[in-house]
Amino acid sequence: MCADTTEAAEKPDYKSTLNLPKTDFPMRAGLPKREPEWLARWEELGIYDRLREKPGRTSFTLHDGPPYANGHLHIGHALNKTLKDMVVRSQQMMGFDARYIPGWDCHGLPIEWKIEEQYRAKGKDKDDVDVVDFRQECRKFAEGWVDIQREEFKRLGITGKWEKPYLTMDFHAERVIAEEFMKFLMNGTLYQGSKPVMWSPVEKTALAEAEVEYHDKESFTIWVKFKALIDETTPPVTGDAGQVQAMSDLDGAYVVIWTTTPWTMPSNKAVVYGADISYGLYEITGRPDECWANIGDRYLLADKLAADVLGRARLDDTMYRRVRDVTAQELSQLRVAHPLKDAEGSDGEWDDIRDFRAADFVTDEEGTGFVHCAPSHGMEEYELYRDLGMLQDVITYNVTDDGMFRAGLPFFGGKYILNRKGKEGDANSAVISKLAEVGGLLARGKIKHSYPHSWRSKAPVIYRNTPQWFAAIDKPVGDGQDDHGTTIRERALTEIDNVQWTPKSGRNRLHSMMEARPDWVLSRQRAWGVPLTCFTKKGALPTDADFLLRNAEVNARIVEAFETEGADAWYMEGAKERFLGNVVNPDDYDQVTDILDVWFDSGSTHAFTLRDREDGSDDGVADLYLEGTDQHRGWFHSSLLQSVGTQGHAPYRAVLTHGFTLDEKGMKMSKSLGNTIVPEKVVQQYGADILRLWVAQTDYTLDQRIGPEILKGVADGYRRLRNTMRYMLGSLNDFSTADRMDVSDMPELERWVLHRLAELDQTVRDGYAKYDFQGVFQAVFTFATVDLSAFYFDIRKDALYCDGDTVARRSARTVLDLLFHRLTTWLAPVLVFTMEEVWLERFPEAGSSVHLQDFPETPKDWLAPELAAKWSGVRTARRVVTAALEVERTNKVIGASLEAAPVVYVSDDALRAVLEVLPFEDICITSQVTVTGTAAPEGAFTLPEVPGVAVAFAKAEGEKCARCWKVLPDVSTHGHAGVCGRCDAAMT
Repeated sequence: MCADTTEAAEKPDYKSTLNLPKTDFPMRAGLPKREPEWLARWEELGIYDRLREKPGRTSFTLHDGPPYANGHLHIGHALNKTLKDMVVRSQQMMGFDARYIPGWDCHGLPIEWKIEEQYRAKGKDKDDVDVVDFRQECRKFAEGWVDIQREEFKRLGITGKWEKPYLTMDFHAERVIAEEFMKFLMNGTLYQGSKPVMWSPVEKTALAEAEVEYHDKESFTIWVKFKALIDETTPPVTGDAGQVQAMSDLDGAYVVIWTTTPWTMPSNKAVVYGADISYGLYEITGRPDECWANIGDRYLLADKLAADVLGRARLDDTMYRRVRDVTAQELSQLRVAHPLKDAEGSDGEWDDIRDFRAADFVTDEEGTGFVHCAPSHGMEEYELYRDLGMLQDVITYNVTDDGMFRAGLPFFGGKYILNRKGKEGDANSAVISKLAEVGGLLARGKIKHSYPHSWRSKAPVIYRNTPQWFAAIDKPVGDGQDDHGTTIRERALTEIDNVQWTPKSGRNRLHSMMEARPDWVLSRQRAWGVPLTCFTKKGALPTDADFLLRNAEVNARIVEAFETEGADAWYMEGAKERFLGNVVNPDDYDQVTDILDVWFDSGSTHAFTLRDREDGSDDGVADLYLEGTDQHRGWFHSSLLQSVGTQGHAPYRAVLTHGFTLDEKGMKMSKSLGNTIVPEKVVQQYGADILRLWVAQTDYTLDQRIGPEILKGVADGYRRLRNTMRYMLGSLNDFSTADRMDVSDMPELERWVLHRLAELDQTVRDGYAKYDFQGVFQAVFTFATVDLSAFYFDIRKDALYCDGDTVARRSARTVLDLLFHRLTTWLAPVLVFTMEEVWLERFPEAGSSVHLQDFPETPKDWLAPELAAKWSGVRTARRVVTAALEVERTNKVIGASLEAAPVVYVSDDALRAVLEVLPFEDICITSQVTVTGTAAPEGAFTLPEVPGVAVAFAKAEGEKCARCWKVLPDVSTHGHAGVCGRCDAAMT
């Protein structure tokens, strides 16, 4: 080891003769202050565009799933964009032309909602504002947030075409979105239907499944009595012997239903039962006070649920008796009356006898064994009566778009299911009170259950029957069969298996969703978005062949206008005449004013980004989509539907998903809990590279945790890595190509390092190719801190500092140079700022950047497995020596390992032969070592996990060299006072 300035004053000071590391690279990173300087430099150099100029490269395109332009970034944004950046940068450095065009979702409810909030604060009504003016305000709002988020993303070191992102509100994008919609119009899959959809009364629009999240909600729950009536029009029930069975005891009995949505009772049109369920007739024989059941009442109930239902009515098993079985054949001869039938003031609204039939979806797992049907507010009921061809008899329109009962509905008109803030309205209470008043209730209560909410307003949603526009996913597309399948569903299921999924579970998740999903609801009843650019024939029914205008000339006029004026052209005065004039009579058609679901917008981004841009994809298909796991029902899903519907194949070759970000305790982040981690705050405290390093160290396929303590740990690891890089920089000071050594002339230790580099090169390339950033970083970090800092650097410090122009020193510096080029580039996709700083410390010339480099090609002949096996044994023996010396240091026998001359007893002949020819004292950082095959003396130091190696401690003989600190017999016998022969030669 080398002398320092603390050496005794009476000995000469040889510090100036040492080759000590020299570098201006600071120990303290100062990332928050310095990172913006590198960002400015990259922008000035035009790094992203310069990379596009590299010739002869195969393209690699990561298509950006657009974030919403309506707020500051959260930690999920930072995780997502950093993962994307590491993909793009690593693919570029592996030789691809890796392109990344960032994008934004700009239309839709969240932005419209913000503008409406501003209106309400000013006492303005949105409906009083011209629709084009309103849309312009939405556009301006989105533009402002695009600019804010762009700077926040860039601050994280994200590379891309920031000056020209894609925006769904750009005129060309709006043109293409409309054009893609019209492909559904023209290929016959577009239709208008009236069915229950998830509806937000607060936001007054339909919602897609991807726009809904589930939270616990307390709901009213009621048990309602429908009076059973014998249907005289059906054949009589006969027994086994053919005799007619008496059913008089069922006439006037009550069929009991259970519901958690009392507000749907005014829309009831039927009750259904299960054909295979065991039912009984139960009679009330006693009752407590405050009970809605009367003695003598008879109830039809599923046997499995009867005790629970009657218990809800405060009846114990001494207060009722089971009269008899009730068969499915008997049930089939019944009809039921609504409990509000003949109610005073009902104006006959509920006087029609209700349908009563078997249905497959009825179970006896909860409730009563009977289900009340309001097909306007439930998909299973809707589909049942649709398949029966009876929708015209059972559909109601009792609920308006703001969740209010229509004004003319007896008893309940003007009542709200939810109030304007999304809280419980007065509709449920009104319905329950009226049912109780007319004797229609058996019991009531409350239940807490998982319930759908809008992910934007956070208010509950309802199922509401409304006219909507759909893409039929089971109807033949255009002319039908092609290589991909006949229908959208078939094509989607086929394409899912042509996509590479990471993790592989993503395939099964999307496949099961696609198998079960209903038709795609395309329409929204809002103003800010791309309109459904179609016209309907006045007087025609949605089922009529001429209901929709399908005209190529009209379509061409629309897209031409959108290209130059944007989608606002649809809302301009005279738009219908402009688009239809001289083609068809405008007076014969109505113009559709609904806008497209924003998932259709984002699902179409591949068309105007990958296909239409010169810097998009060469074939219009992305090499990778990368988003959170929620996008299996969101962007991955809608993009697949849209693409297979218009071009037959998926818009992506591979899909990568990541989990959600939780706090340190594994809890979901929430402002109310105060456990949120804001990217901006992390960057201000630590720098963006620490946040990026956290991303690289996580298993992003699972949910990740982040918090103050975790970030401290990340920062500590970063400092260790920074010190490794600093040591290399200092040791490479003034190194030039003339100093290089041929690999064949290098000592074994250096060739072992090169072997490890060759192994690591494959690990890094394979890892980046598989997007295994955690694996790549862990491998590189372990190599840098364990193989290099704790082993190789520790051993070679002596030669680097104290040798003259020796083979050992020149070899070590050559290896350091090779290490430098690989470590800086391998880590550049992760630590974009730090590796640029490291690179510029050596190559500060104008135009230089690590991000213009590729990963260096590493010669395969560096691989030396036999040498690696040999040095594995050397390192194992060294561990026993260093552990033995640590005992002596702890016991204050020695102060440093250079004071020792241990005797190493090695029983294995092959290993001993290796150690005898190596400079094992240098490897163990001692002044002398003796290796022997004799038996180890009693008390020699051993490690249980290393059999056959023992160490006996001995102090080194001789004097301490004033320059290298080794204790050697020849010190002070040379020309320079107080030094060993090696140091004397180095100074001569």
